[in-house]
Amino acid sequence: MNELQLKRLTDTWIKATWDEYLQAMSNPAYDKAKGYYHHGRMRFEMSPLGNPHSRDHAAIIGILYLFAGLREIDLDVHDNCTYRKSGSLEAQPDVSFYVGSNAEIVPWDITIIDLDRYPSPDLVIEVAYTSLADDKGEKRLLYESLGVGEYWIIDVQNVEIIAFRIENRGSRRIEQSEVFPGLKIGLLEEALRRSRQTNHGKVSAWLLSQF
Repeated sequence: MNELQLKRLTDTWIKATWDEYLQAMSNPAYDKAKGYYHHGRMRFEMSPLGNPHSRDHAAIIGILYLFAGLREIDLDVHDNCTYRKSGSLEAQPDVSFYVGSNAEIVPWDITIIDLDRYPSPDLVIEVAYTSLADDKGEKRLLYESLGVGEYWIIDVQNVEIIAFRIENRGSRRIEQSEVFPGLKIGLLEEALRRSRQTNHGKVSAWLLSQF
């Protein structure tokens, strides 16, 4: 696979074998790319560099840290981590969480999390600025196949969180998290709306009053 072919892989699903996917992943041109593999197809996304994506990405991590700390919920947070079922599935979500009894299940020094050895994360979040259609479509099917507990999509441009509970290789919309009991999705959306007008410190102070 030559360099021109590799450049054409960005932000689209391409038929490929598992070995071809791993070969593409090892190419230096994709050092900063996120990789996904599902049902014999691969996709690469270059990491977004824009301010809106980065602010919502940081905000959701901070919000869930805050909620978990106040409710004494054990939490293990992974930022741009790789989850792999060798030979068949791989994902590198923007943010992912192990919660409660799973919070200490993955050793600190593990680089790629082998889902044949460790459980899937309880929550996966994709922050969508230009990738919304794919996050709602193929990636949703991928995370159903991986068996994560919940899958949230942050629609940056519309300030909306599309949240799904995943069970039995299917998903349904939820308005309140089951991974973080008592946490309403609408409250998170309001926090993101407020972050468009003021800084994260003030948003955190407002959230403390709500929590």
